[in-house]
Amino acid sequence: MIPTGDSRMRVGVGLDMHRLVPGRPLILGGVSIPFERGLDGDSDADVLTHAILDALLGATGAGDIGRHFGVGRPETRGISSLLLLERVVTLIAAQGYHPSNVDATLVAEAPRMGPHIAGMRRNLAKVLRIGEDRVNVKGTTAKGLGWLGAGEGIAAIAVASVVAVPTGRPAVSSHRTRRGRGNE
Repeated sequence: MIPTGDSRMRVGVGLDMHRLVPGRPLILGGVSIPFERGLDGDSDADVLTHAILDALLGATGAGDIGRHFGVGRPETRGISSLLLLERVVTLIAAQGYHPSNVDATLVAEAPRMGPHIAGMRRNLAKVLRIGEDRVNVKGTTAKGLGWLGAGEGIAAIAVASVVAVPTGRPAVSSHRTRRGRGNE
């Protein structure tokens, strides 16, 4: 068998992108951002949170956002992606894992992300049940290249690590003790 290293920590990557359309709010990291267009999708189409969902699911080998929440399901129509993130945190907890940290990048020509990043980090950290210092969000542009560079959509990529949660059971020792004298 090939050694797999320390299984107490695992890492996953997530990527999501949606087209910008008129008549929808722009929600990123659970923050409503004033803008003339929003992201198209079944839920609130929060690409940042979706990328983090996929990264967490990938880290635990639990598939992807489509497997769990799918496209066209009435129960996810208009739902906050932060609620989906709560469900994923519960799902990975049932597998014995807890989020450790997230690093994510938003790719958008507009609007400027800087003024909204603190709110995104705060929202995400709360749902992930980790400190804000363990959630990093950055913004960049596509430098005018392709459909992202033309301002037709927004994309996000995220890396997340999870750690195994101790089960609370005492470690099993291969040595027995007798009468409190230690291992013999």
